Parts: sequence; C-alpha cells; structure tokens
Amino acid sequence: MSLLKSAEAKILACIQNNVWSRFVTLPNQNRIWTLKVTNKTALKYKDQAAQTPLVMIHGFGGGVGLWIRNLDALSHSRPVYVFDLLGFGRSSRPSFPSDSSLAEEQFVSSIEQWRQSLGLERMILLGHSLGGYLATSYTIQYPERVSHLILVDAWGFPERPQPQLQESGDQGSQLKRVSPPRWVKALASVFSLFNPLAVIRAAGPWGPGLVNRFRPDFKRKFEDLFEDDTMTQYIYHCNAQSPSGEVGFKAMSESLGWAKRPMVQRVNLLPPSTPVSMLYGSLSWVDSSTGHTVIQIRGKSPTSVTLIEDASHHVYADQPEEFNRVVESICNTVD
Repeated sequence: MSLLKSAEAKILACIQNNVWSRFVTLPNQNRIWTLKVTNKTALKYKDQAAQTPLVMIHGFGGGVGLWIRNLDALSHSRPVYVFDLLGFGRSSRPSFPSDSSLAEEQFVSSIEQWRQSLGLERMILLGHSLGGYLATSYTIQYPERVSHLILVDAWGFPERPQPQLQESGDQGSQLKRVSPPRWVKALASVFSLFNPLAVIRAAGPWGPGLVNRFRPDFKRKFEDLFEDDTMTQYIYHCNAQSPSGEVGFKAMSESLGWAKRPMVQRVNLLPPSTPVSMLYGSLSWVDSSTGHTVIQIRGKSPTSVTLIEDASHHVYADQPEEFNRVVESICNTVD
C-alpha cells in the first residue's frame, strides 16, 4: 500500500489546481480515499462552490490517478470530486457477498454514505466502465441527488445474446446456439475459479512487467506526462493488494464479462426528468448501439449518445481534450 501511495503521489504532483485529499470514513468504519480539486485562479471561491460539483467514478481495477488528464480542465468552473471505489485503490478492502444484487448494493450504499459524509446535496455523476454501471444503479436509488448522469463506455448494460431461432428445412424452427471453441470454454471454466486479477498477484515481483507487457497502451496514454513506468506501476499497485472490489465485480458478472443483472433492463427506472449523456470511444470494445437502445427505452426523456473519435475504452485518457470539452459542455447545461 505504501508503494501505491508513492506512485499516486508522483501522478497527483502534476495537478496545477488546488487538491484536497483525505480518507472519508463511513459509518461502518470503511474508508474511501477521496480527492477534491478546485480552481486555483478562481477569483471568487464562493462562486465556484455554488456550482454543482462533478463526481467521477473510475472503472474496474482503477483509481483516482487515472483521471490525471482531466482534473485540471474539469475543475475550471466547478469542484471535482474523485474517489477510489470501495475495494479498489487506497480505499478499504472489505469482503463482498457472492450474490450479485447484494454486491451491487454494497458498492452503491458506500457511494451514498460517502456523499452523506461530505454533505453533497446534488451532483453531476460521471462513471466510466464499471463506474458507469454503479452510477446508474445509484441514480435509480437516489434520483434526487443526481442533476445529470454521464456514462463513459459503461460496462454491464447489454443483455447476453440469446440462442437464435433458425429455419432448418422440414424440421421447422430450431434453436441454434453459437458456441465458442472448446478451448475458450475450457479457459473460461478454469478462470472462473479465480478472481479476475489473480494472475497479477501470482506474478509477484514480475507483476509490474506483466502489466507493461499486456497493457503497453497505459504507458503510451500518459507518456507525455511520465517517461518511466509511473502509470503501469500505479495500476499494478492498485491491484496487487488483497482482492476485494474485484470479488464484488466477479459476483456481478458472468463469464466473458456479461453482467448478471444487465442495466438495460433497469434504465426505465431512472427518473424521466434526469438527463443522461452516454459517451463512447469509437474504437472501444463496448458496443455504442446499447446507447441508442437506452434512448429508445427512455422515450422523450433527455438522453444523448456521443462518439469520441480515435478513442478506445479509456476515452478520458485516449482523447483527453475532446473528452474534457464534451464533459464540460454537459456540465454547463446544469449550471
């Protein structure tokens, strides 16, 4: 954890604006590592404080450091809060239930307790990947707290494809299941016994090199800020701790990354008046057509889909200028 702290400190030293950082202690004594970034050059601090804050929730295996390209720009006109999700980064690592709905509820209730502890009345809530799934679940349960929901390449929305009916001569309609190769099934069954990031921990001292080898893109995304392995070291130390949040994620997901409780089945529970903006990377593995499905489900409710060109899943790091411009523009519609 001390190595994670020092890797994070090196990243946060790049922030030009004012940074307030501390652990927020929840009623159950779990602690949520939190940053608040405010504009250093704002003439009237009270004016910025009056603006609806932007709260950003990272994705699976991430932490506050991944927002380094966005914090200064997005805190120009309003306070920005980022935190390590319960079970990830520097936050507490409690045990999670194996039931998907209970695991989801543990994440969501920790976000609400965090909000209460900070005294935030309303917020613009942005979530990336797993953070987008949890932000949506939170908004369904606590709609009065969210002024605008921003989903960035959100995980867990589509339903798993079902077997398709296919005409087969005289035999009429038959079920045809597109089956993955046998080796894929074998690998999936073996990996289902382990937590998603077990291989990184099993690698011991070779772990950081493993992250560099399998995710060289992380180093490239931030290479103009850090010439060394700062970001991959940060990712490694975020995930080399005892598994906690990833146990919760595993409870919520099926094999090959589908959500057990797809969010597309619940978006109709969002308040009709709550605006929802969905951002996707044009090169991402997340299918942006789900966003258009959400538009259809919500009918006349304010819902939009924006494609960020030349961005993969980590939209905020791939095309930070465009991402920051789009998000700031959305925030300005609130106040």
